Amino acid sequence: MSGQGRIALVTGAGSGVGRAAALALGAEGYSVVLAGRRGDALAETIGLAAGDGARMLAVPTDVTDPASVAALFARTEEKFGRLDVLFNNAGGNVPTTNFGDMTWEQWAGVVAVNLNGAFLCANAAFRMMRAQTPQGGRIINNGSISAHTPRPGSAAYTATKHAITGLTKTISLDGRAFGIACGQVDIGNAATPMTARMARGVPQADGTMAVEPTMGVDNVGRAVVFMAGLPPDANVMFMTVMATLMPFAGRG
Repeated sequence: MSGQGRIALVTGAGSGVGRAAALALGAEGYSVVLAGRRGDALAETIGLAAGDGARMLAVPTDVTDPASVAALFARTEEKFGRLDVLFNNAGGNVPTTNFGDMTWEQWAGVVAVNLNGAFLCANAAFRMMRAQTPQGGRIINNGSISAHTPRPGSAAYTATKHAITGLTKTISLDGRAFGIACGQVDIGNAATPMTARMARGVPQADGTMAVEPTMGVDNVGRAVVFMAGLPPDANVMFMTVMATLMPFAGRG
């Protein structure tokens, strides 16, 4: 299903996975709304787009703020009149911290972005897709390998990503009556600023530190384009895209 004439919105589009997805969707013909905290980073993403980026709209947004999210979707509707795809990608983390040493501030900060922000954006997209004509659309949540298997010292991040899986399943059920599909992409070791530490070594379950392989982030962009482009009667509920040699399957 071509992206021509279709509208996508990507959160966290100023860098990493979000930037890769926004560029991949734009290259496929989608008009893309880019949301993120920093307007300069969003402008940089648009500058990397093929052509002149005329089909891209940057909207600086704090996904933890209900008013900011409401303004994002109002701007999307004003500019394009509808929304076909949301890539619900914005997220954050704190340094590796043993659960006994994790502070309330660390926990609350991760939950605010990864879970509350994901709810606010998915909820606004759902309402917009339900109300528009023709009705329907697709929500793609960014899960993580951590939605299945945690790393040591990652309680807040892992808890939020497990919660995203429940959110994905529930949106999928509640969206059926309105033509709204919901799926989740679980990413493992895509090479982004967030995973730069992999090259220096990260904690393993046995207490050691090890360098882990990564993969090009453009692989995630292609995965999102595939999920977004499915016809309305098909849905990828869960897709795992990971570095082939990362320690995830079995014992490593």
